[in-house]
This record gives sequence, C-alpha cells and structure tokens, in this order.
Amino acid sequence: MSTRTDKDKRPSARIIAAASAGTVVEFYDFFIYGIAATLVFGEVFFPEAGSQLIGIIAAMGTYAVGFVARPIGGIVFGHFGDTMGRKKLLQVCLLMIGISTVAIGLLPTYNQVGALAPVLLVTLRFIQGLALGGEWGGAVLLVSEHGGSARRGLWASFPQAAVPAGNILATGVIGILAFLMSEASFQSWGWRIAFLLSGVLVFLGYYIRSQIEDAPVFKEALAQAEAAPSEHAPLKEVLRHNKRELLTAMGMRLGENTTYYVVVSFSITYLKVIVGADTVAILQLMLLAHLLHLFAVPFCGHMSDRFGRKPVTAVGIGLAAVWAIAAFRVFDSNETAAILGILMLGLVAQACMYGPQAAFFSEMFPTRVRYTGISVSAQVTSIFAGALAPIIGTSLLARYDSSTPITVYLLIVFVISTIALIAAKETRGIEYDDLDAAAAMNQNRTTRPVVLAD
Repeated sequence: MSTRTDKDKRPSARIIAAASAGTVVEFYDFFIYGIAATLVFGEVFFPEAGSQLIGIIAAMGTYAVGFVARPIGGIVFGHFGDTMGRKKLLQVCLLMIGISTVAIGLLPTYNQVGALAPVLLVTLRFIQGLALGGEWGGAVLLVSEHGGSARRGLWASFPQAAVPAGNILATGVIGILAFLMSEASFQSWGWRIAFLLSGVLVFLGYYIRSQIEDAPVFKEALAQAEAAPSEHAPLKEVLRHNKRELLTAMGMRLGENTTYYVVVSFSITYLKVIVGADTVAILQLMLLAHLLHLFAVPFCGHMSDRFGRKPVTAVGIGLAAVWAIAAFRVFDSNETAAILGILMLGLVAQACMYGPQAAFFSEMFPTRVRYTGISVSAQVTSIFAGALAPIIGTSLLARYDSSTPITVYLLIVFVISTIALIAAKETRGIEYDDLDAAAAMNQNRTTRPVVLAD
C-alpha cells in the first residue's frame, strides 16, 4: 500500500514553472510555423504552386511533416523518459526545437536557391516535430507526478495551458510584425524575426528546467525497473498490457486535436481566402480567443477534479459538434463580434476535452511506462488529427467550394471520439501507487510460468 497518502499534495511553483515555461517556448516555435505556413510560406517557398489555395496546401504539407515526426519523437523520448528521467529528456527537447526554429528564420527562399529551400524547410520542421513529440508527455508528467490525486486535473492542466500561451505569444508576435510593417516587408523578411526570437526564449526555458528534479514516484518506479531481471521496454509493455487504454486515449485525442487545429489554423485560411478578411484583423480576433482559452484549459482541468474526466470531456465533444454546424455560416457573415464569439466557442469546446486530458491519460498508464503510453497515444493521433485536419479542410474547400463537406467530416470525427469516451474508464481520484501495484500484479499473472500437473 502507498506510503504517500496525501491526496492534496501539490507540486511546487518551481515545478509548474519549469514544465509550463518550456512548453510555452516549444509551442510558440511550433505555432509560429503554423501561422507562417498559412500567411507566408505558400508564396516564399512554393511560389509556383499555381494558385493561392494550392500554395497554402503545399505549405500545410510541410506543416504536417511536424505531426508525422511527433509519434517518432513520442516513442523515442517516451522510451528514454521512462528509462532515464523526465527532466533530462525535456531539456533535450527544448534545445532541439529552439535550434531548428532559429534555423528556419535564416533559411533562403525558393527564389534564391530553388527546390533546396522547401527541402531544408521540411527537414527543420521534422526536427521540430520530433522534439514536440517528446515535450508534451514529459511536461504534464513532471507536474502530475509531483502532485496528489485530489487536484491532479488542475495541476496537470497548467502545462496544457502553456499551449494557448505559446499560441498567444506566436499570434501576438506575428500580429505586431504584420501591423508595423508593410505587407511586402513582412512577406520578404519581417516574418523571420518571429523565428529568431525563439533563441532568447529557449535560453530562459532551459535555465528554468535545469533547476528541478524528477518526482519521487518516478524515481521509485525507475529503481524497481532497474532491479528487475528483464530489460525494461516501455513501448512493448504498453502494447502488451495497455491496448485498451491506448486505443481509447487515441480516440478521444482525435476529436480534441482536430477541433484545435481546425479552429486555430484552418479558420485563418477560410477567413482570409473565402471571406476576404484582413490578416491583422484575423490575428487580433484569434489572439482574443486564445486569451479566453488560456483560462479555460485549467478551469476545465479543475472541473474534471470535481465532476470526473469523462463528463467534462463529453461536454467538450458536444460543444465541438455545435461549433462544426454553426462556424462557417458565422464566418460567412463577416461580422466581427460573431466571428470572435464562434472562435471562442471552438476553443472552449476544445478546452473541455483538453483540460482534463493530461490527468485522464496519465491515470491510464502505470509509472514505469507512463511517458511512453501518453506520448504514443497523443502523438500518433496527431498525424490523423492536427496534421490532416487543416489539409483536409482546405482540400474539401478547394474541391467542393462549400463548407458543408467540412462540417460532415468534423461530425464523423466527433462520433469516433464519443465511442472512445464511452469505452474509457473513469480515472478521477486514482492513486498512481495503486495503479502501479495493479499493473505489477497483472504482469505477474501474465508472466508466471504454467506448471503442468503430473
């Protein structure tokens, strides 16, 4: 039985700051690319695409490369995070994404070096994705494993809130640059400033993370794994003992991640190309929506501590379905207040799914494989959700010249997430030590040799 009985134990401010600050930096880097892919990269790196929408689709293809790399990063960093420690791997992730982001800001354009420019862009985007694939799991575990079960939904949601914080920072920087410069200057060189600023942010994030240590519950699990006679292979263990948890987490992640990237990425494309809205105005509205999102994520994490992970997630799926039906009609109205409201609704829906997710997923997997379990379930799904959603939306729009197929696509996604949620077990209040003990008993039953009777 666990010797840590304080369910109200809270992680220190230093731990929360270390996890969250680094995640802000990494998602700033990741999102600055997404915004630039929509607004700039189609013309800078794919000028011969043939049309504005096709150029954006090509740029979104490089954007998607980061998502393809994320599961690889989740597997690699998850393995070493489970076998070496959360802190060490988080520092490596931060350096990788920071260096690649600064390098993007220094890239030559297609007009300068031809096809080499998009090749270099894709390579650096792949490195970004690798690093981010390991970042999310390590950051949320750094906080959740230092805290007790009573308020784990709240504590674990703080690194989650770093995602909108990073997006606010990215949107704000791009918005300021676009406002201060002429469109020609911004397209030519101004966008590079946003990428070069990453160097300063990475230095600060790395220093903060160097001041913390892994949680006692992880150190105990690591010591037990090192003392075991067999090799510790986290991915193999997850696939063997936690298939249900893996599949249900992936199903829930599908709806959440699709919602987010349709709202924050595809919406920009739709408003700019179809509605004809001003770039600066779009970014201002998106910035305001992200400010609400910043507070909605921890609030929804807190609500999951009170009412359960499943009910809060269910509310999010329902609101996302409403958004999918109403959003494009609102966009077509070109009414500023209405557009702001629908963007806020989309991000609140996502927050209901995302806020509880760090605690929900971490409570599905034992400590010795937790980093791998949550990273694989989240990052593999990101290929089919975050990576493909803006591309599918833009492609459907280009082919059918209508938003109706996009709405149908989103509703199908939400049906899949609903099925996964129904199949998932409620985890609120579970103790990590009890989860570890149950996992150990299950492994003993499955590995105990069978003795045949005479």
